[in-house]
Amino acid sequence: MKTRIEILVCMFAGLTVICAGPGGCGKSGLGGYTNDWLYPRQVDTVYVEMFDSRSFRRGHEYVLTDAICKRIEVETPYKIVSDRDFADSVLSGQINSIGSGVLAVDRETGRPLEREVLLRVTVNWKDLETGELLINNETVTASSTYSAQLGQDFDYSAAVAANRAARKVVELMEETW
Repeated sequence: MKTRIEILVCMFAGLTVICAGPGGCGKSGLGGYTNDWLYPRQVDTVYVEMFDSRSFRRGHEYVLTDAICKRIEVETPYKIVSDRDFADSVLSGQINSIGSGVLAVDRETGRPLEREVLLRVTVNWKDLETGELLINNETVTASSTYSAQLGQDFDYSAAVAANRAARKVVELMEETW
């Protein structure tokens, strides 16, 4: 015959299994984990428009657009198409600002030792079949540092910042979960 402690342990174990069982890991439970698709399924192809620039510094929009296209091809299930008529969606945007600031100054000469490039980009992504905006005027910022003593210049750092912004744009393309 079982003792009272054994009976209580069995009842507690049974209640634990019953309460924890349906929650599990997935969208329906409290866990927040899923093995579902990260990207919208209704999209297969993306046409990336050339990003516009509101900055007086020209040429960086080409670097940003190229970096975004490469990241989409590598990190998402989507295919980049060169003709808008064959695309399921369109990704567009503009560089709002690209500027430079001083991070560290030489105490003796007052010359900058390290500078920073800050890039601000606004992004839109539209599903052409439904007309739904998948990304609506989201702002992405990215930065990078450079130093003339290391042989780096503004253009080098702007390219690094553009690659970081491209990574953030692709992260925006993921569905929220």
